[in-house]
Amino acid sequence: MMKSKFLAAAASLAALSGCISLGGGDPPDQLLTLTPSASIPAGAAAEGEASAALAVQVPTVTQRLNVTRVPVTTSDSSLAYLQDAVWVEKPAQLFRNVLAETIRAKGNRLVVGGGELEYVAQTQLSGQLVDMGFDANSGSVIVRYDAMLEMPDGTIRTRRFEHSEPALPEANDVGSALNRAANIVADEVAEWVG
Repeated sequence: MMKSKFLAAAASLAALSGCISLGGGDPPDQLLTLTPSASIPAGAAAEGEASAALAVQVPTVTQRLNVTRVPVTTSDSSLAYLQDAVWVEKPAQLFRNVLAETIRAKGNRLVVGGGELEYVAQTQLSGQLVDMGFDANSGSVIVRYDAMLEMPDGTIRTRRFEHSEPALPEANDVGSALNRAANIVADEVAEWVG
């Protein structure tokens, strides 16, 4: 009886192993990321009141950017994803990191992020990352960010930032072009925020 239960369990596992992959598939050859072109040097310090700090929030995105793939716009009503192009994490978080580091490096603000300090800061930079992908029709990448700056007195300022760069429809070229475009947008946002 025990031997037949063991054989039945082994047969079930053997049949199941053909249906699922425990290895998760082949990993991508490389992962894309965004790196800030402006950053503060090691040992640099900032000081200030938490209430005067600027919190840089992770921007909201539509579902097409809420993945680790690079979207390709093929027409006004169709979308694909670039082959072999995979982000190391979701684009909104990558863009937020570049934005926060650029504002730190170029501005005179105490920039906070993560944890409770993010909610104590009375100046909040949020917004929507509208586009960060490749446009097959123009042969270029585009980064489009709708920023919203909420000031301590309750005033809200908004502005759209956008930059495009020509690129070949290959993972390496698109990744490099998106990095350049994201940094240019981050520079413009840093100037606007002050």
